[in-house]
Amino acid sequence: MGMLDGRIAICTGSGRGVGAEVAKLMAANGAKIVVNDPGVSGSGEGSDQTPAQQIVSEIKAKGGEAVANFGSVARYEDCLAMVQQARDAFGGLHIVFNPAGILRDRMFHNMFPEEWQAVIDVHLTGHFNVNRAAINLFRDQGYGRIIMVSSTSGVVGNVGQANYGAAKMGIVALARIVAMENEAKGITANVVLPSADTRMTRAVPTPKDPKAAALREERLRRSPANAIAPLCVFLASEQASYVNGQVFHQRGAELSLYSLPRPIRMAHRQGGWTPETIAENAMPALKPGFTPLVDARVLHPGLPLD
Repeated sequence: MGMLDGRIAICTGSGRGVGAEVAKLMAANGAKIVVNDPGVSGSGEGSDQTPAQQIVSEIKAKGGEAVANFGSVARYEDCLAMVQQARDAFGGLHIVFNPAGILRDRMFHNMFPEEWQAVIDVHLTGHFNVNRAAINLFRDQGYGRIIMVSSTSGVVGNVGQANYGAAKMGIVALARIVAMENEAKGITANVVLPSADTRMTRAVPTPKDPKAAALREERLRRSPANAIAPLCVFLASEQASYVNGQVFHQRGAELSLYSLPRPIRMAHRQGGWTPETIAENAMPALKPGFTPLVDARVLHPGLPLD
């Protein structure tokens, strides 16, 4: 018996990388899979049906059930079609896993509006589209598992990824609110931050500093794309009913639960504040709680966290 026996899943962007590994492990655990991938480049251009069809073939070769889908999460109509395909092919839908993504990295002061919008459309709007397409089916049946994909580039930050990081932080807020609104309906929404050796990660330029480049390579070596798959299978299962609105990070064998933003220090002044008293009293009191601009994992500008 697999942990996902009888369940049906949409896995977006699953022709390669993390998505492919999760789709295959979900299938190995009994789920029937809609393998979605439009086959675009890492920056979102072109199309190729081969990646999705290849993963479908691999799943079927091992006795699983899967169908290919070539739509874009950036188009709501395509996401509605994914949900309908799951219903037509397999009789329903229970799980949405959405790692589909592109990169258009550039320093903020050089970023073009179209580079901003393209990344927002695929990542943040893409998460709205595919989950909005499924949510009322989940509510009607009283069951659903939503696994959204964010990034440490969003929750911590990363040089050259203002568009990507902003989208990924927005996904955390989206998941939290979807979790709150639908908990009573038997639906969970959680977030994974995968650090993995994938095409997207490899697209980030290698640091020029040899030590930083070697560190990056070591981190990637320790982070195979399949490492995140067991967590995603668990979050997609009935056994994960008590896990909702949470943010997990995984790099190789390291699995972390992230805290959600909360006040960490507070200053109070009878009668309120003036600019001068904020400068003289509030800021000195609050400063020890300031989050460092660069934390222990960001050792070099441009060194990706995932």
